[in-house]
Amino acid sequence: MFLYMVAELSAMQQIVGALTGMDGLPAIIVQAVVTTIYTSLGGFKISFITDNIQAVMVFFLVTVATITIGVKTNVDRSLVESSGLLNATLLGWQLLYILPVAVLTNDFFLSNFWIRAFASRTDKDLFIGVSSASAIVLVILTLVGVTGLLAVWTGALAPGEDGSIAFFLLLETLPSWVVGIVLVMTVTLSTAAFDSFQSAMVSTASNDLFRNKLNIWVIRAAIVALIFPVVVIALKAPSILQIYLISDLVSASTIPVLVIGLSDRFHWWRGFEVVIGGLGGILTVFIFGTIYFGNALDGAKLILLEGGLYANDWSVFGAFVAAPFGGLLWGFGALVARLSFQWLIAKIKGQRFDSLDKPDYLIRPRIVDANEYTDSGDITAADGEGVITSHPKGKFF
Repeated sequence: MFLYMVAELSAMQQIVGALTGMDGLPAIIVQAVVTTIYTSLGGFKISFITDNIQAVMVFFLVTVATITIGVKTNVDRSLVESSGLLNATLLGWQLLYILPVAVLTNDFFLSNFWIRAFASRTDKDLFIGVSSASAIVLVILTLVGVTGLLAVWTGALAPGEDGSIAFFLLLETLPSWVVGIVLVMTVTLSTAAFDSFQSAMVSTASNDLFRNKLNIWVIRAAIVALIFPVVVIALKAPSILQIYLISDLVSASTIPVLVIGLSDRFHWWRGFEVVIGGLGGILTVFIFGTIYFGNALDGAKLILLEGGLYANDWSVFGAFVAAPFGGLLWGFGALVARLSFQWLIAKIKGQRFDSLDKPDYLIRPRIVDANEYTDSGDITAADGEGVITSHPKGKFF
């Protein structure tokens, strides 16, 4: 989430610079200060409110942009053929695998999504919300994605330039009143997204790291202190895309071994396998890169994807294959090693080998309409924001 906040502020800085020609530093400082103040005071509840505002802003932004681009944009037909964007390429076929893996695993890594999932009253409400949101997001991403093609075909974006803000470079060619509206909406959207990341970091630190035993204001103060390095790194960040790619590769390594443990059928899966699998996935990328490039230095650089996403070879594709599958192999290897060790210890001590036994919370009758197998010992009292957590304690080893 630290990387996501860096990417959000970095994008904001570049967008302000592209649309106004001004230095984006004051804008991101104001954004960071404002979001930090109201998020610290309002908690994640205020984040839900800004999400609703964000949805309205996205609708109006896409509507205004679609209409004005359709009316005011002139496509240079000579650039359509010369750009080669409509031709089949190796990268295009590779992205059919890379993007779903990167985006799907990355979404699992975002605590702000999990917060909203757990806030659903029922599974049905969650299914309806996710389904409707997916359909809307598909339409929005299609419209915004097409602007990359239009930016090249209108000359707003030269071939070979960084296309991460192609949408806004295209809007820059439109009338000033359109640019003004888009700028206001963009700042609002970025602010809403940034406060979601802050709320998610507070939730993760409070619940996952400190198990709700540390005062919430101490955690919020720590997040406020974290904003300073976020702003500094955002100013130095060379590419928004590279920031996301690093987090994509980490999530592609970690999430496959993590989601196995979400199923009750795999109750014997432990945190040990998740940690070893996640680290092993990254190590597998390094091993693949070393073999592919023939030296360890380039293998290490592949972990950071310094060549970007658009390399004209199999390196990036191989990295996103090595990360999840390598992580799974390391995870199951760790499982075999752990079970073997525990079986050996049980033999030596003359004890029963119980590492594959079902935990108590799976043996107990399930509470009707509850989201977990729960008893009073698993329930944490409501905190200051009215949140009641209920989850059985897992095991690491």
